[in-house]
Amino acid sequence: MTRSRADASIDRSQVLVESYAVNERMNQIVLEHLDPAAWRAKLPGSKGRTIAAIFVHVHNVRRKWLRLSAPHLKGPAALDRAGCTQTQAGVALLESAALCSEMLVDALSESGSGQQGRVEIFLRDGWAKPWPAGAAMLVYMISHDAHHRGQVCMLAHQLGFPLTTRATSEMWAWEKLWKECGFTHPR
Repeated sequence: MTRSRADASIDRSQVLVESYAVNERMNQIVLEHLDPAAWRAKLPGSKGRTIAAIFVHVHNVRRKWLRLSAPHLKGPAALDRAGCTQTQAGVALLESAALCSEMLVDALSESGSGQQGRVEIFLRDGWAKPWPAGAAMLVYMISHDAHHRGQVCMLAHQLGFPLTTRATSEMWAWEKLWKECGFTHPR
């Protein structure tokens, strides 16, 4: 398959960062459509996290990635799983996603001398072996969000508060998601 000249001029790093922003838009869609009654509801007999605790976890893990991998960026405030509201989670996730996007720009960009940006390693946790900053870092970050987004959707359904068909359709309307994030289209 041959690439067009337009494809050859695409800044692949920018496209990867755009993908992360679209990933966050999906989180926001879930929060926008989630019935507030599901936020702290527990499944009978389950010791698992509530939807509130899952979204708090996503935000707080992002804080850890930023602290360990991009200490030059001032991390957002932590969320408390016991008191966090749905609105607070949405605002905090937007903030942590924006900072993670900055971290990804630093990790994926090259300066004019061919040197990588300020983020050279990705530390998922204090126990984890560091990875070189790059595409695998981004894929891990999106996979983490997607895993927990799936948990939230399943838990909401099990609790009797399934997301509407409209909400799930919005999550899969990639061209629209890209435009909502201020980008042209998936590339």
